[in-house]
Amino acid sequence: MTLSRRGLLGLAGTVGAAGAVGAVGAAGAVGPVGAIGAAAPRAERVRTGFERLAADGYAVLAGQKVGVVTNPTGITSDARHLVDVLHADERVDLVAVFGPEHGFRGTAQAGGSEGAGRDPATGLPVYDTYDKSGQRLADVFTAAGVDTVVFDIQDVGARFYTYIWTLYDCMRAAALAGKAMVVLDRPNPVGGRRAAGPVLERPYASFVGREPIALAHGMTAAELALLFNGEFLTDAPVRLRTVAMTGWRRESFFGETGLPWVPPSPNMPTPDTALAYAGTCLFEGTNLSEGRGTTTPFEVVGAEGIDRRWAEAANALGLPGVWFREAYFTPTFSKHLGKVCGGVRLIVHDREAFDPVRAGIGLLVTARRVWSGFGWRADHWIDKLTGSDRVRTLVDAGAGVEEIAGDWAAGLERFEAVRGEYLLYG
Repeated sequence: MTLSRRGLLGLAGTVGAAGAVGAVGAAGAVGPVGAIGAAAPRAERVRTGFERLAADGYAVLAGQKVGVVTNPTGITSDARHLVDVLHADERVDLVAVFGPEHGFRGTAQAGGSEGAGRDPATGLPVYDTYDKSGQRLADVFTAAGVDTVVFDIQDVGARFYTYIWTLYDCMRAAALAGKAMVVLDRPNPVGGRRAAGPVLERPYASFVGREPIALAHGMTAAELALLFNGEFLTDAPVRLRTVAMTGWRRESFFGETGLPWVPPSPNMPTPDTALAYAGTCLFEGTNLSEGRGTTTPFEVVGAEGIDRRWAEAANALGLPGVWFREAYFTPTFSKHLGKVCGGVRLIVHDREAFDPVRAGIGLLVTARRVWSGFGWRADHWIDKLTGSDRVRTLVDAGAGVEEIAGDWAAGLERFEAVRGEYLLYG
């Protein structure tokens, strides 16, 4: 690996050491920070990091008290939960479970968690990580009595999906508490061919974006963990090991993996939802519904009073890979509860050509043009989602999609250069 390009992301501090990220050799040796395995030639089915860990007899967990950060997506290829599997295996001393946003069992809506308790299936204590970071989260790890924190959660590829920042917070907290981290990899369900969208600016950091990465990062959880450790946690890096998948390629979408899909959160029911999410979640920052409370969240967006003119204007942009169909829906919760909303439904007809971030920007631009009721949330949440105030101010100034995308192009190019140093798969 080349020297860290920390300066390219506009970060303060020292440059990370060369060679901080290693790969297991033929003999399986690994240093304090490393990646287990590399991608194999295309297989019939992807083997996740957990499968690789199990096949190796859980060697990296031997002799340690283990805690697992996970949720309903932490499953085996035959849909057993990894907590149940680890608890039943005498080779692993599993002593705690840590739940993220939405909870270990995934019952809480956005912005909530299940709290602490005991897992009824295993009797293990379940700790709540949501809204905890730094020393506060380090104290949770200390109280749980773990030596190693294992992370295994299905991400969806967007910066504002909070599980990657749970990973980041756990890495920082584990370092503070003197614990090790093991990250078990899973596919990026929307592929990993490229990054897209604006890179976050530090003054806009929050739990929907702690550090300067692109809105659609195009990375897996293990790759992000390596990037976090090499670029952002250089003052106190965690003892990190990542367990890579086999059989996954950057151009792969989730349906090609052969793995079962479990909704990572209540409003992420299908891989198609994930495909649109990086663009349509921007409508959380507006007074329009992003489709929560429907059977197709993030695939439909709209509000009372919108008609067919929005779909017509969006289609006129000629954005690649997607059509916009006039749609009507009535949310059962969240914005516009019980109201008939007009809007659009995204139909992605070419996944390779589709850019969800440009599609989301196109919808913002056209919604503002055709609907007089368009407005931003009063707290300017859109700035947290996009990573600066630039998208909001450009949309308000009447800019088009290409002008707005051009504004973030230089930052995205710098991020792509750094991102390339941490990719595990071809």
